[in-house]
Amino acid sequence: MPDAPGLELMAIEIEADHPGAILGTYHEHGCACLIADPAQIRGVLAWLREAPSHRYTFLASVHAADYMPAEPRFGVHYELLNRDRVERIRVRAALPDPPEGLPEIESVVDMFPSAEFQEREAFDFFGIVFRGHPDLRRILMPEDYVGWPQRRDFPVGGEPVIFTNTEHQVPGWYR
Repeated sequence: MPDAPGLELMAIEIEADHPGAILGTYHEHGCACLIADPAQIRGVLAWLREAPSHRYTFLASVHAADYMPAEPRFGVHYELLNRDRVERIRVRAALPDPPEGLPEIESVVDMFPSAEFQEREAFDFFGIVFRGHPDLRRILMPEDYVGWPQRRDFPVGGEPVIFTNTEHQVPGWYR
């Protein structure tokens, strides 16, 4: 993991190639984190993957978080690994909640194939649209499910619990 000065130097190097791409840095739970402009997330991740002195070539995780009531409301987190140095870095893109429609960010599936199912999961639970994803549809919830169950404003307890012995009784579930 890059230490604090190393993380700042990395941010300066990225900024030299992608002005305005890094909005901040921090360390959290023992992990170095870069806060990236969502409009430049592909450039930042490509730089981290291709820069000879860094080579974070493996995308271990893509996950989302809802920080409501904070603004920007949503965060998309990318966990990158440098397997030779056994080093990890997190890149966070903060997305606002648009007044209409769903929050959007570019897909990185063509750069990191391991992102395909993880981006679908973030879409399924948070409603974050990954533009350019080859197959963006629900992955864990039923395809006719309405809503985004991991959002903080999702009604807790408003959904019927489905067990194998009650699946015929829950309206709209079994057809």
